[in-house]
Amino acid sequence: MGEVVALIRVMPDGVLDDAKLNDIMNEIKNLIKNPVKLGRLEIKDVAFGLRALNVTVIVPDSEGGVEPIADILNKIKGVESAEVVDIGRL
Repeated sequence: MGEVVALIRVMPDGVLDDAKLNDIMNEIKNLIKNPVKLGRLEIKDVAFGLRALNVTVIVPDSEGGVEPIADILNKIKGVESAEVVDIGRL
């Protein structure tokens, strides 16, 4: 079996300062557990002070996809949405 790499865009529920974005990033790090691997976690400017988090995860092909991970990230306090924006095989 191979692995799937996915980019999940996490949008906060408003314009957040660095401390609140870091809280969300730490929560994401705590929620991503084996067999899923956290690849990259970065802040991206969107518009007018709004910033998003780009979360790259690597999932074994047999785990059932990446949508369940996006669903988990959607439940974080301060997150408006988490959606898979890109996916591919390794």
